[in-house]
Amino acid sequence: MTTAYFSPEESTEIREWFGAAPENLLEADFRKTLRELRAKFHPDNFEKFDDATVRQLATDRFQRIQRLAEKLEAWFQGSALPDAGNAPGARNADPILDPRARFAYQAMKIEIRTSDKDLKYHLFGTFYRWLTLGERFKIPETQAFLIADEDYSGRSIGFIETIRLYLTFEESDPVESIVGWLFPKIEGRADTLLIEGEIIPIEYGAILLAVKKRSFKALGAGA
Repeated sequence: MTTAYFSPEESTEIREWFGAAPENLLEADFRKTLRELRAKFHPDNFEKFDDATVRQLATDRFQRIQRLAEKLEAWFQGSALPDAGNAPGARNADPILDPRARFAYQAMKIEIRTSDKDLKYHLFGTFYRWLTLGERFKIPETQAFLIADEDYSGRSIGFIETIRLYLTFEESDPVESIVGWLFPKIEGRADTLLIEGEIIPIEYGAILLAVKKRSFKALGAGA
């Protein structure tokens, strides 16, 4: 099963990044290492460099880690099947895991419940002032953007608020990059996450799956 699901290159990279082959990797160790890799290699950490090549290499590496993490998430969740690998003619059990799948969505409703007074400002980069209805924030390294669904102001402490926003992205935007940006922003700071009205666990794989399920368009040419 492992050999069929992961290509030899992917298996090698998983050993390099996560310290063990997929079949020997414990889920708890995977999640711990993934958090560390995201914190270390997130593209935001390389914005200080003037060299565009350095920034692009950092982005490419981060996206590669995200793609490996997505496959490992499916592996741990039991979504991988023996014939769902990289062999010619192989198919994933779930079409959204097919590498030819396309995703896009206009105004996906997201609600984030939190007691963190500053989370809304971190999401929109407004530096502790206010948010206005319709205000937009472009997600780095993509053409995707968030839209505020309400006016927000203040930094009151000791209350629960719900941040309501919309996510819009096109087929050219990798969902992994969008979720890879969003997840670290809300991890440990949000109490509840709802996507299109459904409560989603605040885990990278769960958020990625939820966004992909709701934005699935079609398989690529030749499907």
